[in-house]
Amino acid sequence: MRVVLISPEAVPFSKTGGLADVASGLSRALAELGHEVTLIVPFHRRHAPEWLELKPSMLLVSVDLAGSTESAQLWETQLPGSNVQVVLVDHPGYFGRPGLYVGPEGDYHDNAARYIFFSRAALRACEVLKLRPEIVHANDWQTGLVPATTVVEWGARLGRQRPAAVMTLHNLAFQGVYNVQTMLLTGLDWSYFNWKQMEFFNDLNLLKTGIAFADMVTTVSPTYSREVQSSEFGWGLEGVLQSKGDRFVGVLNGIDDAEWNPETDPHLPATFGVETFEVGKARCKAALQAEFSLPVRPDVPLFGMISRITSQKGFDLIESAKQQILDLPAQFVFLGTGDERMQDVLKAMALDAPDKVAVRIGFNEGLAHRIEAGSDLYLMPSRYEPCGLNQFYSMRYGTVPIVSKVGGLADSVTDATDLNIAAGVATGFHLSGYTADALIEVMQRAIDTCQHQPSTFRKLIETGMRSDWSWRGSARKYVEIYERAIEGVRHPTASHE
Repeated sequence: MRVVLISPEAVPFSKTGGLADVASGLSRALAELGHEVTLIVPFHRRHAPEWLELKPSMLLVSVDLAGSTESAQLWETQLPGSNVQVVLVDHPGYFGRPGLYVGPEGDYHDNAARYIFFSRAALRACEVLKLRPEIVHANDWQTGLVPATTVVEWGARLGRQRPAAVMTLHNLAFQGVYNVQTMLLTGLDWSYFNWKQMEFFNDLNLLKTGIAFADMVTTVSPTYSREVQSSEFGWGLEGVLQSKGDRFVGVLNGIDDAEWNPETDPHLPATFGVETFEVGKARCKAALQAEFSLPVRPDVPLFGMISRITSQKGFDLIESAKQQILDLPAQFVFLGTGDERMQDVLKAMALDAPDKVAVRIGFNEGLAHRIEAGSDLYLMPSRYEPCGLNQFYSMRYGTVPIVSKVGGLADSVTDATDLNIAAGVATGFHLSGYTADALIEVMQRAIDTCQHQPSTFRKLIETGMRSDWSWRGSARKYVEIYERAIEGVRHPTASHE
């Protein structure tokens, strides 16, 4: 099968979050299954590593944006460690900026134009490079115009031989909503600006556009796919998602189990596997405590948290329960950046209890690996979480996750109830609700298990480490989705309205 995956970011070319890992991980796994995969991303020059081997194709693609022609050069390379072809769309004016989406003064004012251009340029690249995709797979609002253009324009030329369009939603909180005049940039007829397809409370909604036109829509976990069809989690798009019926499915993300492998990880002071974790994790924990200038105490449970510091990730609960957290017989290491006020809360906790709390503002890839390996417990008390990745990393590294029972966290972490422990399936701890009291209760339960039930805690670690969260299983599910999408185009039972 010929698959073109179109994403606004992908590792190692650019990254702001988990979408970049997903785009690369899924592409690589599909190629390993024998499919012909091309990944198309913007060329964010300031973010691409210098070691990349790039070659200009000498081909240009041009896009009309409301009467103004914008052009980009195409560059080609391979996704490292795979035979995935990568095409980078090089428009320095749009993508040669310090941030991918945000500058010092907030969102770039021309984000709509930037990603409408990218969506059309990516499809034009398919034509000039003669890729002949059977599937075009768009990701998030930045590529929401891809399914619409595929269905409307390619459909007009190719009919039932057009590529099938798949749209993946990674986080419905970000939708690409712009004023009505932005419709002019899309190049599509105004008849599509209606409540079923592109219009959203008199504005243009690019994520809704992708959902409405896609032959199949996916999101990043089965639970999240159910949650977003409710008013609580749907962010106003629950109706259009409900209308997709069985053409909207949730597939749990995977992880790169070569990059995240405690047996070979070059970032760790000691490597380990499921048979040797007790010695290896003890060394990693001591080194992590020393790195954060915490007392090196093997007997004190160490909590880790690597995250955007926002209320979505549960930092409002941490703020509300900060004194109770400081009273717990445990240590805490935090790594991340985000809301300045919440960062200040963490810094104040570290000042009040320097022997218990340590904070690093920013991000460091190697340190993230060492926190996963050296922590005993990992905090993910998210308000909502489409999928999440750190719970997978934690289980693989023998660190027991504490999670909210939402989205992909509910699908991947099995609560340590007596029944689940007896059945040998428990891997972590669930909050009983999204409250500060529930957070303290589950943290105390985890500490008690760690300190007073070592055999049970060891069982949680071993079960998590033996779980397979690689992309292989998820990629097979995507192949089934692609086959359904193609079948729907070749033998339609319903038309796009």
